[in-house]
Amino acid sequence: MAAAYVLTVLLAGLALVLGAPAASAHGGPIKLEVAGDGADNVNVLVTYKKDGHPVTEIVHASLTAISADGRSFGPVPLRSASEGQNLYRSAEPLPSGEWRVTVTATEPSKAKATVKVKSGVVAAAPAIAAGPSPDQATAPAQNPIPAQNPAPAQKEAAAVTTAADDEGGMGTPLKVGIIALAALVALTAWIGFSRRHNRMGARR
Repeated sequence: MAAAYVLTVLLAGLALVLGAPAASAHGGPIKLEVAGDGADNVNVLVTYKKDGHPVTEIVHASLTAISADGRSFGPVPLRSASEGQNLYRSAEPLPSGEWRVTVTATEPSKAKATVKVKSGVVAAAPAIAAGPSPDQATAPAQNPIPAQNPAPAQKEAAAVTTAADDEGGMGTPLKVGIIALAALVALTAWIGFSRRHNRMGARR
């Protein structure tokens, strides 16, 4: 029993000794990586300087900035961003312009970083050009261009009409002549038949 107890104590002590470096790895100095977010704010990524692991503890930091034209901004506290546990942003948007931004952290350890960023509102999507209104779409043209040459179908219709007119003008006298000629032939045949019939009656 005594040997087992001593062995347990030794194993527990060994585990504490071996686990101490791993526990101490997430401590010590921190590093601030500062960059503009492409719009009107600043992203601050907080990691441990020794191993580059993210800082999961609460970070207390603030932001100050001086613009190229002499304006000042801050100090403004940093707030944890929803995109990452060790990502922080300014609590207030940065005004438009070019800025020299300085982020100062006090917890879990002291750190400081200064960078130049450009802030500005992201350009809105171009508006789609509006089409003509229904009134404009249905309104007739005020100055229509007269057609200089008639359409082929109109030319063909005009030609057919002219031909029909010519045939109508020439067809009426021709029909009358044919009828008169037929009547003359019939009359001549009837006269000849009557004479022949009379001669035959006289011989009897």
